[in-house]
Amino acid sequence: MPETMPDNRAWLGVLPVLLVVAFSAVIPLMTVVNYSVQDIFDVHTRLFVGFDWYRETLRDPRFLDALVRQLGFSAAVLALEVPLGILVARALPRDGRWVGVLLVLLAVPLLIPWNVVGTIWQLFARPDIGLLGRAVNELGIPFNYTAEPLHAWITLLMMDVWHWTSLVALLAFSGLTAIPGQCYQAAAMDGMSGVQVFRHVELPRLKSVLVIAVLLRLMDSFMIYTEPFVLTGGGPGNSTTFLSQYLTTMAVGQFDLGPAAAFSVLYFLVVLLLCWLFYTSVIAERGER
Repeated sequence: MPETMPDNRAWLGVLPVLLVVAFSAVIPLMTVVNYSVQDIFDVHTRLFVGFDWYRETLRDPRFLDALVRQLGFSAAVLALEVPLGILVARALPRDGRWVGVLLVLLAVPLLIPWNVVGTIWQLFARPDIGLLGRAVNELGIPFNYTAEPLHAWITLLMMDVWHWTSLVALLAFSGLTAIPGQCYQAAAMDGMSGVQVFRHVELPRLKSVLVIAVLLRLMDSFMIYTEPFVLTGGGPGNSTTFLSQYLTTMAVGQFDLGPAAAFSVLYFLVVLLLCWLFYTSVIAERGER
C-alpha cells in the first residue's frame, strides 16, 4: 500500500499567529538590538559601537540603583499580595447567590486604568485633603508621601496591593473551586484542622495556579510605570524611580536611542532571567517529588 503523506494543513491556522508575533514582538526586538550597538546621530548618520552602550549602562550607578529599587518593590509586592490573595480566596463562599456579586466586586480594581489608579491614590493619600493622609495626621502620626521616601514607598505598596491583589485572589479562588469535595470530606474524617487542610489539601492543588499568579505579578511589578509616575513622579528625589521611568527619561526625554536600546535589552533580559529562575525552580521541585 502506498505510504500516506501527513496532512499539514492545520499549520495554516497557526500561520496568522506566527505573523502577528513576528510583527509585534520579534521584529521590534531585533530593531532595538540593532539600535543598541550603534550611536545614532540622525536618520542617515550612525556609528557602530559594539557593546559600548551595554558596558556604560552596567556601570551607570543610576541603573544599578533603579534595579535594586525594582527588585525590592517586586519582592515586597509578591510577599504581600500572594498570601493576602490566598486569604481572600479562602474567605469567599464557594456557592450561593452572593458568589457572583462578590467576584464582580473583587474584580473592580482590575478594571480601573493605571493612570486613574495613580490619580485616585494621589488624592487619597494627600496629607492636606486626602482621606488617608489627613486621617493618619489627625492620629498624630506625621505622614507626607511627597516629602518622605518611606511614606512614598508605603503609599506605593498600598496602592499596588489594592490594585492587584484581586488578580491573585481570583486565580486562587478558581483553583480552590476545582478541588473535589471528597478531598475535604476525607480531611474531615481524618480530623484535620483548618491549617492542616490548607497545607495538605489546598496548597498542593493551588501550586499550578499560584505559579501563574506569581509570574504575572512578577512581570507586571517589574514593568510598573504609570502608577508611580502619577503618584510620586519618581520622588521624593529618586526614591521611587524604577527602571521603566529611568528608561523613559533616557529614550523620550534625552532621546539617547543607542543607550536606551541597550538599557531596554538589559531590562528585558533581567525580567526573562527572573521568570526563568522562578519557573525552573518550581519545575525542579516538582521533579524531585
